[in-house]
Amino acid sequence: MTFNDTTSPLSLLRTRRSGKARDLVAPGPDAAQLRDILEIAARTPDHGKLAPWRFVVVLPEARDAFSAQLVDAYRAERPTAARLEIEAMEQFARQSPTLVVVLYSPKVGSHIPLWEQELSVGAATMNLLHAAHAMGFAANWLTGWATFSDAVRDLFGAAPERIAGFIFIGTQSKPLEERPRPDLDAVVSNWAG
Repeated sequence: MTFNDTTSPLSLLRTRRSGKARDLVAPGPDAAQLRDILEIAARTPDHGKLAPWRFVVVLPEARDAFSAQLVDAYRAERPTAARLEIEAMEQFARQSPTLVVVLYSPKVGSHIPLWEQELSVGAATMNLLHAAHAMGFAANWLTGWATFSDAVRDLFGAAPERIAGFIFIGTQSKPLEERPRPDLDAVVSNWAG
């Protein structure tokens, strides 16, 4: 199977497959391509036109600083962390040529329910992945410990914001493999009234 087939919009959607962040290498998108990717990500369902999300690009020259601060936050929350855990945090920050942190930035005073705002940030993040794949790159949406750490969130924003995910973008260095997909009969039903 060919993954991320860009011959048509439908073929891309049918074959979309994230790459593993640790397998993404240069080149990543240049500044103009990344701007296009982010503009596409922002064209998402957004009831009330609130833009309840923000994109923070971690510049390549800031990756070492992010790595150090990520490790500091991890050690503060887990003082008995083993060497391999610390190395995993250091490696997390340096994966792929491009890193975009997506923040859920709720507009709490709005009449638009927070749940709808949360759905919008998920849609924006998925659009970001689709745009990266449509431009010929591979991308990976990761969460994990750092997503839920207030200290890490505070590197990029402030409460009530939350990290929706870390989006790693680059060029796939290893062949992609299909992952298990849900059986449609198990997740689709008909409602007849």
